[in-house]
Amino acid sequence: MKRWQMRRNCALTPKQLLKFYIVLVCLSVTVATGFFLAGVWVILIFTALELSAVTLGFLIYCRHALDCETIEIDGKRLVVKKFIGYKESVYEFNTQWAKIEPPIDSSKVFHISQSNLRVEIGQFLRREQQIPLIASVRVHLG
Repeated sequence: MKRWQMRRNCALTPKQLLKFYIVLVCLSVTVATGFFLAGVWVILIFTALELSAVTLGFLIYCRHALDCETIEIDGKRLVVKKFIGYKESVYEFNTQWAKIEPPIDSSKVFHISQSNLRVEIGQFLRREQQIPLIASVRVHLG
């Protein structure tokens, strides 16, 4: 079985982001508590707004941090799996009939197609990475 996996380029994993978030919350709450004890209670409102905005941003980041696309070839089967935003889609092709359509000049993605099924793939690859991948997959197609 041959397998190619393309992942989103993310600086932090969700686990690392959670650790950073906990440190950030502790620091913000400590500073807000200090100001509150000094009699400046308005800081609590701004801390709540800050942590709400940061939480929303981190949730959006985590939703797509694990996005990936996988191409698997096992004998006569070509399987494309796309995991985008916690939703997994699986497409199955026959290697004898499937075709790879290279990216158009202005496009960032390429397509794998067979009869009326056409899947867009390669959104996590740079242009110079796509050509070798397409060539190595084409070798397995009939």
